[in-house]
Amino acid sequence: QVQLVESGGGLVQTGGSLRLSCAASGSTFSSDTIGWYRQAPGKQREFVALISSTGNTIYADSVGGRFTISRDNAKNTVYLQMNALKPEDTAVYYCKEQQAALNNWFADWGQGTQVSVSS
Repeated sequence: QVQLVESGGGLVQTGGSLRLSCAASGSTFSSDTIGWYRQAPGKQREFVALISSTGNTIYADSVGGRFTISRDNAKNTVYLQMNALKPEDTAVYYCKEQQAALNNWFADWGQGTQVSVSS
């Protein structure tokens, strides 16, 4: 089972950019569909983007055209490039293997990486 660790969060102004990284360990990474998810204080967890093993991508409507998900299988890493950030993008961001996310949707996903966008 793949283990994933998020990094790259921070505080930016509206309109700024950040790139999140999701470093994976485990022999199945290259064949896994990996997603980014986020949870803002007082709100439900939501889907942001995912990338399949073949590079196909899906985005939430709220981030389409601003965020780009990519993967580098040689580095066992998935990235989330976030541009034109808005205050409503403020949340803790998590990366998860797709099925694990669905199976554990209401579980504690740990620390994640905090993204804060100031207005």
